[in-house]
Amino acid sequence: QVQLVESGGGLVQPGGSLRLSCAASGSIVSINAMGWYRQAPGKERDMVASITSGGSTNYADSVKGRFTISRDNAKNTVYLQMNSLKPEDTAVYYCHGLVVLTNARTFGYWGPGTQVTVSS
Repeated sequence: QVQLVESGGGLVQPGGSLRLSCAASGSIVSINAMGWYRQAPGKERDMVASITSGGSTNYADSVKGRFTISRDNAKNTVYLQMNSLKPEDTAVYYCHGLVVLTNARTFGYWGPGTQVTVSS
């Protein structure tokens, strides 16, 4: 059994910052790519940022230069530093990980999500 749990969401004013964390636990050998996605009301879930086990990153155009993804492989944790937040960043943010299990199989897991609201 594998669990991913996000933390760090909340209410912030435009121009402010938040740092999201996502910790994975369970029968994990390693985690390949990890990523952050977001879903606003009435919209589809979209990729925000991703990072490989080697540290290569990819960002949605809408967050480039404002958001930074990083990870701590020893802690099976991924972070998302969000700066210069805009009202359009308001969404539920989900963590995703491609987990290599102790039986050598790889599965994708999602966290339950954390709400980020950017409003004055």
